[in-house]
Amino acid sequence: MDGEENDGNREENLLIMERKNAWNTYNETDVEKLEKVAKGYKNFLSEAKTERECAVLAVKMAKEKGYRSLEELQREGQTLKAGDKVYAVHKKKLVILYHIGKKPLEEGMNILGAHIDSPRLDLKQNPLYEDGEMALLETHYYGGIKKYQWAAIPLALHGVVVKKDGSVIELAIGEKPGDPVLGISDLLIHLSSEQLQKKAAVVVEGENLNIIVGSRPAEDSEDDKEKKEKIRSALLKLLEENYGIEEEDFLSAELEAVPAGPARDFGLDRSMVMGYGQDDRICAFTSLLAQLEAEDPLYTSVCLLTDKEEIGSVGATGMQSRYFENSTAEVMQLMGGYSDLALRRCLQRSHMLSSDVSAAFDPNYASAFEKKNTAYLGKGMVFNKYTGSRGKSGSNDACAEYIGELRRILDDAGVCWQTAEVGKVDQGGGGTIAWIVANYGMDVIDSGVALLNMHSPWEVSSKADIYETYKGYKAFLSTDW
Repeated sequence: MDGEENDGNREENLLIMERKNAWNTYNETDVEKLEKVAKGYKNFLSEAKTERECAVLAVKMAKEKGYRSLEELQREGQTLKAGDKVYAVHKKKLVILYHIGKKPLEEGMNILGAHIDSPRLDLKQNPLYEDGEMALLETHYYGGIKKYQWAAIPLALHGVVVKKDGSVIELAIGEKPGDPVLGISDLLIHLSSEQLQKKAAVVVEGENLNIIVGSRPAEDSEDDKEKKEKIRSALLKLLEENYGIEEEDFLSAELEAVPAGPARDFGLDRSMVMGYGQDDRICAFTSLLAQLEAEDPLYTSVCLLTDKEEIGSVGATGMQSRYFENSTAEVMQLMGGYSDLALRRCLQRSHMLSSDVSAAFDPNYASAFEKKNTAYLGKGMVFNKYTGSRGKSGSNDACAEYIGELRRILDDAGVCWQTAEVGKVDQGGGGTIAWIVANYGMDVIDSGVALLNMHSPWEVSSKADIYETYKGYKAFLSTDW
């Protein structure tokens, strides 16, 4: 009898710990609000496919809500006070928004930090060549990808070309209905008996991710009859005539090949979103939206949209740079309260949500997940106490006290949320920017939206999770610690 009672208690406890599906909590008004957020997100995802495009769109949205440039305020000798809104941009790839709170900055900030770079194919600096009666562009993949997923799909070319005189040419080829698309070929099934014996990691190798861009040779003239590589010559002529680009301009270009086409509803019930770059623009958008809708914050609220997370947060625009710290010092200076000690206190006393995606349970690959500790589509905002790999290597392990406070905040705000790990313990893992800001001594935890197909050309998310994460971020920014 005692054994049966213990089994019953265990089953009851498991049911208590199981998180409810957010869709079951909505009324008609909630669904209308959810669809409005999802529509804005799909537009954001479709319009901003590179970190530069994300930065431009974020600044545009911020200006519409009354944010002013930090550099502009400095030039004009302006000061900052509670209620003011200011943004800073670094090298057109990193954006920080500050909404000044009522409490002194020295008492800390509430920070939402996401990244706006995504896995992709970057063109090499000397990319154009001709082979087999075709013109191609060589690439170097960026971030963690399954290379075979990028073959035989339509690609678009986004980015900038900077000429020697400093002028900038912006490109986005392959997105409009009348645009041509580009692509990487795959070997036909009839000749792929050897290819199919290879491991997935080398079915398509990095040096074979070459994008086909043309096959029409230049028209012969008397001077051109002996000229070789006529298809390559024709492409160079097209680039110069249509875009003002010479071959040497590739040396100072940042051009990214990304999946062509807009984000779309996914599923017959339209409950999900499919689109490129949801890692991590899904968290960037929800963080940005929450920041822009914040009203009279007690603590200064911050939305930090950073770059280079997919390759370790390195470089001048990555989280390991000093730009966030330096910008916060500049804001303190405009408020009349800067000192090195005040800045250190501000950063240590801040609270942050490292807004990044998590892995959603996939029934097609159930063996990679541990069901009691994984995220599910539709069950709301996801918290990862730790990420990293194997023995929590490279992770930020959030404090239990901080998680307890967050539980209270979200439950009081009626937010659906769940906790997760990224797959089974020894299955793999990943990292975020959380460990970097944790170096300041602040409380930080990874939180965001669960994805299917993460790091693939087309990722999938739940509209309910997008909406609940947006609600959770809003509640976080208005918190009085």
